[in-house]
Amino acid sequence: MISGQPIGWRLEVFETLGSTSDLCIERAKAGEPAGLAVLALQQTAGRGSRGRQWQAPPGNLNFSVLLRPGLPAAQAGIFPLLAGIAVADAVCAFLPETAAPVLKWPNDVLLQGGKLAGILIDAAPLGQNLDWLVIGIGVNLRHAPEIPGRRTATLQAHGGEATPEAAARMLLQYLDEWLQRLQVSGPAAIVEAWQQRAHPLGTELAVQTAERSVTGRYAGLSPQGELLLNVENRIERFSTGEVLLRVRG
Repeated sequence: MISGQPIGWRLEVFETLGSTSDLCIERAKAGEPAGLAVLALQQTAGRGSRGRQWQAPPGNLNFSVLLRPGLPAAQAGIFPLLAGIAVADAVCAFLPETAAPVLKWPNDVLLQGGKLAGILIDAAPLGQNLDWLVIGIGVNLRHAPEIPGRRTATLQAHGGEATPEAAARMLLQYLDEWLQRLQVSGPAAIVEAWQQRAHPLGTELAVQTAERSVTGRYAGLSPQGELLLNVENRIERFSTGEVLLRVRG
């Protein structure tokens, strides 16, 4: 359960793993309590969104945490937003004030228009609630793997220096803070904080779903964390999809 109190993280550091999230999932299924945090200094089989492989060279952050939120499964969509906020806040601790990350729905953190970090959520229900939830986080601290059709960024290239373990410990502090905020103030507080760190209202976006591609202007998020897009003067909601920003920077 998310209790409103600090979780008490148990950080395990590995030289090499296939996937930090796969290890957390294995432990979750075996009954591991919430609070497990797994850091791999090198990851050989990382997973990205939509089945992509996440490249994870040494020097970057390859990290996952296990939660048992005890919340309705319908609220799982709030966790990529919460994790994005925590990542943005954590990397700011290592960056000069002139460099500010921007959140892109649903699970990316950008720096000067390049992808700095990605988030992947795995979860399992128990009845109507979440039994366990694993947040996988990859941050380009020193290396920016190529992504076809996408710009990428590193913390180091923008004046930030952090070892994977220092970044992981900073991230755990902010995850604690935002998980407590979720418990005390509810999902609305997470949605509001995410929107404060996102691209401006009115930004032109293209959303690619399994069925179609839609272009419109960003109109904020719903209380459930869905993307709201103004398409020809009507608001459409998206609970999943890949977003491309139609702006420079």
